[in-house]
Amino acid sequence: MSGQISGGLVHEVPADLAEAIVEKNLMSIWESISAIARNEFICWIEDAKQTKTRLKRIVRATESIQAGKKRPCCWPGCSHRSDKKPSKWQRDVLMGKK
Repeated sequence: MSGQISGGLVHEVPADLAEAIVEKNLMSIWESISAIARNEFICWIEDAKQTKTRLKRIVRATESIQAGKKRPCCWPGCSHRSDKKPSKWQRDVLMGKK
């Protein structure tokens, strides 16, 4: 299923997110946002440590996408991108340098 749905710059769409996108009829909206925006949603979901958090983020992401939002709220951005240097905050907090 995820092979039919575009991923982001770095991340592929995980099966659980792909399923939610299809179930909620969000394919056209998902495909209309940029690869960078898709990447941010995917990375935010993949960054969840617990299954419960991941599921909440999938629900929140689909609601945000449906509402026309282009990025997850309060997410500093994907630290996995090689085309963009991670910010100081990402280096300190997300990458454990602090």
